[in-house]
Amino acid sequence: MKRIIPWLVPATIVLAWQAASMVGLVLPEFLPAPTAIAVTAANLLVSGELWTHVRTSAWRALSGFAIGGGAGFVLGMANGLSSLSEKLLDTTLQMVRNIPNLALLPLVILWFGIGEEAKLVLVSLGVFFPMYVNTLHGVRSVDQQLLEMGRAYGMSERQLFLRVVLPGALPSVFVGLRYGLGIMWLTLIVAETISASAGIGYMAMNAREFMLVDVVVFAILIYAALGKLADSVARLLERVCLAWNPVYAKA
Repeated sequence: MKRIIPWLVPATIVLAWQAASMVGLVLPEFLPAPTAIAVTAANLLVSGELWTHVRTSAWRALSGFAIGGGAGFVLGMANGLSSLSEKLLDTTLQMVRNIPNLALLPLVILWFGIGEEAKLVLVSLGVFFPMYVNTLHGVRSVDQQLLEMGRAYGMSERQLFLRVVLPGALPSVFVGLRYGLGIMWLTLIVAETISASAGIGYMAMNAREFMLVDVVVFAILIYAALGKLADSVARLLERVCLAWNPVYAKA
């Protein structure tokens, strides 16, 4: 029953949407019925076009997340552990963080062209700051009394990091991970408008040009499904890595 409850609201929305389409309250020119979108999805699936676009977008999203998220985690740890590193880098990073990604789009195209590099840079920038800010917060939130206790028991700095700092920071790191995964898909939509020849964003933009509303809506639903999948995987990793924490053990 617990697995069914979260899907009650989405299912109700889809049923109401279908009913409104059947009685003519929602015109297909503006929003096709769920059954029409399901037929479109089946056609794209059978033709193999859907897998091509999903595979391309997934590669861009995961590659950008690995680069940006990894860099954010490393710098967050470095600035959290070293006050000198924080003084040198944090102010600059916070200034860059407040620049909207779209404002950097012309420079990204100028510097990296319109190929895959530009798309990866945009996605990496989008996920970098959620990971950085939350990792830094997690490290700084570690109980200092635990660190003092660890030193009193003769722990080395490496042992303190692995047994105290990292476990203590993980809850905040996973918040950054989940937030960054959401930003990853949002940024990818913009990135795939840059001279793309494949990808979910390209599929939606191409369908818009030909007024294929069913394909546009289906592309939006794919983004939603992939976002939910990514969040579910992150929550699973969170429960596994934080099984020692009573709060997450009950989740």
